[in-house]
Amino acid sequence: MLGAWLSTEGKTVEVPFKGDVEHTIRDILGGIRSTCTYVGAAKLKELSRRTTFIRVTQQVNPIFSEAC
Repeated sequence: MLGAWLSTEGKTVEVPFKGDVEHTIRDILGGIRSTCTYVGAAKLKELSRRTTFIRVTQQVNPIFSEAC
């Protein structure tokens, strides 16, 4: 069990129930497969060796902003 002190990363929002999570998971997996193809990684483990990851600390996504 994770400690109670752990928090969610990013902004937390509640959205109405939209059905099974399977579509979302398949969409994420498809994106990961596509990424591996672009960089030539045959396995997920190879991804970190074939790419350069850049940490983004400031990003604006107004879709869930209260100003809408």
